[in-house]
Amino acid sequence: MIKSGTLSELRVVNIEQSPNVAHQHGVRSVPWVQIGPIVLTGLRSRQELEQWARRVGDESALAEWIHIQLKEGALDEVLDHIRRTPQWLAAVLPIVANPDASLNVRIGAGAILEAFAGTPALSDLIPQLIELSRHEDARVRADACHYLGLTRDARARTALEAALQDTDADVREIAAESLAGLAPAGGREATTA
Repeated sequence: MIKSGTLSELRVVNIEQSPNVAHQHGVRSVPWVQIGPIVLTGLRSRQELEQWARRVGDESALAEWIHIQLKEGALDEVLDHIRRTPQWLAAVLPIVANPDASLNVRIGAGAILEAFAGTPALSDLIPQLIELSRHEDARVRADACHYLGLTRDARARTALEAALQDTDADVREIAAESLAGLAPAGGREATTA
């Protein structure tokens, strides 16, 4: 793949010789490969590695990788990965926006977003979450309202107040619950007693 130009650099590390490198990257099993932001564990075919290498820089590739990982039950690995690079949290939103995603994948996406409750990384997603709160599917709107509430950011207030008039009762209920956890108007974070 180096010779063909698919990869520009290849670094091979013997983790018995350099356990600190494995720890730094969160390697839990081998073989372990990272191509751009994509982490692959286990034996992979050359074709699969080439496909991921061609997609480096494609924003949808990270979202697809997260979807695959969650489908395979690798929630902890995805969480570790996003905790090291919080700006990749946005790659979870295509799962939230997909009402046809399997239940375990949607639950995994929710667990990831809930792990970032009250953080700047989740607050950075407010514009996208507001857009999702207007989605045609009520499940997506309800989830978006829940995650807007988890931001604990007053900037989510207007969208949540609008959702109180939603045609779906679940969306209205979740919007009301989410409003209760927001910061007061003009504030950034909710206070707890």
